[in-house]
Amino acid sequence: MRKLTELIFNNTYSELPSVFGTRVIPQPLENPYLVSVNPAVCEMLELDPAEAQTPFFAELFTGNEALHGLDPLAMKYTGHQFGQYNPDLGDGRGLLMGEVITSQGKKWDIHLKGSGQTPYSRMGDGRAVLRSSIREYLASAAMKGLGIRTTHALAVLASDTPVYREKAEPGATLIRVAESHLRFGHFEYLFYTQQHTELKLLADYLIKHHFADLLTHATPYAAMFQRIVDLTATLIADWQAVGFAHGVMNTDNMSVLGLTFDYGPYGFLDDYQPGYICNHSDYSGRYAFNQQPSIALWNLSALGYALTPLLDKEEIDAALHSYQSRLQQEYSIRMRNKLGIMERHEEDSALFSEMFELLANQAIDYTLFFRTLTDIPAGNLTDSSHLFSDLVNDPAPLQAWLNTYAKRLTLEQNNDADRLALMRLHNPKYILRNYLAQQAIEQAESGDYTMVENLLTVLANPYDDHPGYEQLAAKPPQWGKELEISCSS
Repeated sequence: MRKLTELIFNNTYSELPSVFGTRVIPQPLENPYLVSVNPAVCEMLELDPAEAQTPFFAELFTGNEALHGLDPLAMKYTGHQFGQYNPDLGDGRGLLMGEVITSQGKKWDIHLKGSGQTPYSRMGDGRAVLRSSIREYLASAAMKGLGIRTTHALAVLASDTPVYREKAEPGATLIRVAESHLRFGHFEYLFYTQQHTELKLLADYLIKHHFADLLTHATPYAAMFQRIVDLTATLIADWQAVGFAHGVMNTDNMSVLGLTFDYGPYGFLDDYQPGYICNHSDYSGRYAFNQQPSIALWNLSALGYALTPLLDKEEIDAALHSYQSRLQQEYSIRMRNKLGIMERHEEDSALFSEMFELLANQAIDYTLFFRTLTDIPAGNLTDSSHLFSDLVNDPAPLQAWLNTYAKRLTLEQNNDADRLALMRLHNPKYILRNYLAQQAIEQAESGDYTMVENLLTVLANPYDDHPGYEQLAAKPPQWGKELEISCSS
């Protein structure tokens, strides 16, 4: 484990031509202080967690100090926002500070969110507030704990600098860590500005640093696009299986590495609502939960179009055509794991369809439904609807489905203990519900970070029981299901 001054930097992205971004110095925040640091992310960087407790750490990542090796850059990209192309995008409140190289040669981007104005701020102040910083900090930890590919957050820092949104809020910065911050929108920018030489340069960069196994491929750019399609399909399968709604699936928020990226008005399902809209600003429901698979394909099509200087139409179409089957395959694996079903039988489609219909008709809590199932031996399923009494209004349809499920399990070759063990590995007890995040934010704004730390603890291992933290796994109160979250940050 190293001190901050001992980290090794190799800033490959900032060495690219100037069209890729603009060097910017972070604008300082007043009297900065640490809110929380994630030890797991410190370990990824080989950074001693004690460093986060030093004044230098807070000063460095709020623009008050400099560190040799960092080379801050505001990245330029564009993208489609709610289906409309916007050429005026880029890091408007963030900076790629540098790239840390670990002792194993792993490269991690260090990105500062809330660092002040850049050439791409579009009249904004370039700031982040404590509220949005905590939401992304906890969400990235939650997704990592769930085993879903994501960007990470090293720490949240707050300050005495007021930032004005609907009201004055504490200015903050989030230290985001990722394998790469390359987005679909990076390629769109170079395509729509007809910088095709630079587009090829970016594709070469992506392959060299992140898809090195494709360097000797006969058609590396086609293979690169296929890899992005596969990674995106797998990511969406993960989201749908765990009940995660991103909320703003613009192409500038889509990672070419299939990472969950740019957490804003996201939400995990409470009651199962296929058309759940987590973003209060999404008036048309474009990014509703059940629209995410088709929107991801739309975004991939936009990326494919941006890659036409490098790919034939047939190569693009072939990759896009593979998306649906890859998504269905990955999603099927995840949902079967959630029910402990390893074999495939003809009646499985009906079993799943009836389950989703039951969940939707009775607005059953998605996470608690599956977690409750993990504790019921197969022999008890035919008399177990009472175990769901807090989740359903009418137990009769539930018991009918449980009977069907019990009958289906008789076709399995694995023993029941193995089934239940498998289910416990794929049905979390803890998710980051909106009301929990809101409570943590309200306490943090009053100077109490206890709930932030408690959530960080359970979300790091959400499949475990965590005695003493059961209240964080409880059914949400009605008001907790009705919180309105928008893009405002």
